[in-house]
Amino acid sequence: MLKKIFYKIKKWRLRQNSQRNFLIYCSVFVGFFGGLAAVALKFLVHTMEEISRNISAHLPYHIIYVFLPALGIFLTVAYQHLINKDKIQKGIGNILANIKRNHSNIRYNNIYSHLITSSLTVGFGGSSGLEAPIVSTGAAIGSNTGKFFNLSPYEKTVLIAAGASAGIAAVFNSPIAGVLFSLEILLGEISIPTFIPLLIASATGVVVSKLLYSGQLFHLVTEGWEFSALPFYIVLGLFSGWVSVYISKVGGFLEKGILKKQNRYVRALAGGLFLGLIIMVFPALFGEGYHYLQAILNGNIDALKEESFFSAWLAHPVVMIGFIACMVFMKIITAGITIGAGGNGGTFAPTMFTGAFLGLFVAFSVNQTGLMHLNTSNFVAVGMAGALSGVLHAPLTAIFLIAEITGGYVLFIPLMIVASISYIIARLFNPHNMYWHDLIHEKNIHPDQDYDMLNAIGISSLINKQFVGIGKNTTVKEFYKLLTATTVNIFAVVDDAGMLEGVILLDQIRKHLFDTNIPDEETVIDIMTIPPAIVDYEQPVSSVMELFDKLDVWQLPVTKNDLFMGFISKSTLLAKYREEFIRQNKEADLFIKH
Repeated sequence: MLKKIFYKIKKWRLRQNSQRNFLIYCSVFVGFFGGLAAVALKFLVHTMEEISRNISAHLPYHIIYVFLPALGIFLTVAYQHLINKDKIQKGIGNILANIKRNHSNIRYNNIYSHLITSSLTVGFGGSSGLEAPIVSTGAAIGSNTGKFFNLSPYEKTVLIAAGASAGIAAVFNSPIAGVLFSLEILLGEISIPTFIPLLIASATGVVVSKLLYSGQLFHLVTEGWEFSALPFYIVLGLFSGWVSVYISKVGGFLEKGILKKQNRYVRALAGGLFLGLIIMVFPALFGEGYHYLQAILNGNIDALKEESFFSAWLAHPVVMIGFIACMVFMKIITAGITIGAGGNGGTFAPTMFTGAFLGLFVAFSVNQTGLMHLNTSNFVAVGMAGALSGVLHAPLTAIFLIAEITGGYVLFIPLMIVASISYIIARLFNPHNMYWHDLIHEKNIHPDQDYDMLNAIGISSLINKQFVGIGKNTTVKEFYKLLTATTVNIFAVVDDAGMLEGVILLDQIRKHLFDTNIPDEETVIDIMTIPPAIVDYEQPVSSVMELFDKLDVWQLPVTKNDLFMGFISKSTLLAKYREEFIRQNKEADLFIKH
């Protein structure tokens, strides 16, 4: 029955005359299921969190907080290992890697595996966010929809972005922010052919969210800003930039894994128990933390005293300031431990949490001095935008997201100031956001189009294997005799095993060619030179181009497992690059014409 339905769908697809219109139909489908997945995940996690809080309220010292995160992370690791067979691809970085290196193909199991693992992790108190799993789920829906209809990599990329937009939009009920997120983070460009499908998918996701889960994540609480508060917004922007760098460095380090030498289950239990101890001391770090974030956004700072060991001490303003500062620095640590121990989640929510408490720290501290009174709700909202802008390097997403979810359109000027300052400072320390930083330094995947096109070229297609290899024991006289039988101007000197010893450049020895006083015992080793660099066979082509530009040479030797393979010339590389550039542009133009 299903086969017949799929056959009819594909047959209908072939009758579509306009490829652009068909992509819009697909974006509605992707937006619907992306929104549905987001609603299901948020509802499930929020229900689990409420149950956990209710159980904790009936136990002394909230002791259950010690064990719940360990249980959630342990179950997550067990599912990934035993059922999913470690095929899950966590994080937004993997989406970018699949777009750049895997023709926008994402494994089918990512459609459901993120929903299961992230609900286990965060639902039991893991201190991370659900936005990255939701984005990964939406992206997998988009990619697999494109694969089902045999769409091109370019079209699959658009659907990946559409799924991500729907997920973000459905979570926050913010369609504009959903579109901007995909444009700034996943695509890196804005064009009409991509913008329309994203807008439709995002709107569809919000409609699904409104119909099935009408609860608002944050309530409208912000008020108009005062000009006299402007200097303090500038201070908040500076702090946001520095804290963004802290989030990227510390969060990125911890997410790579903790207790790496231990068994995965030992790591999950140990990391989870340590996380639970921290949460028992700082209950606001439980789960996503949106419960307490909404409280401080409402101006209810006394909510921080709930479930806390320090509730009596927090009545003193100085202690409260110190407690708020701890929240700023601890949230990203607990998020890193959660993910590093094997849990599934992201840093989006922890970043918002950190920015919110940073804004509270600035406003509350100034208010205690008596110099002036700042609206804490406004600073909490603007602080979220500052942290997001610095960490994601996506100021537009940060501004519109916070404006949409808090009703803070009256705060556009402070939002723009803080987001811009934070972005500038973060860029000074980290040229790329935390997703691209790891891809560039660990997988050599670069966001620039030139790098992508270069790396799309196979290095084997560039190697000139019609070389003349000279044994290292060959005499110079014998070598000069060989010159009459070849037209090449560079020679490889190799040992008996075929390993490269050096190269001989004809231009460097030309003046000695007619020297009649060459000793009989002189070998090619005496006239060869060490090449300025040696290209490895597995090396990305983008780095080869960097070598050519840096060293100002036109030919370099290539080795594989230390064995000489041939030479690469800069002219051949440029010719291949031009062919790849024309091919990719034709693919994009074909889509736009249709």
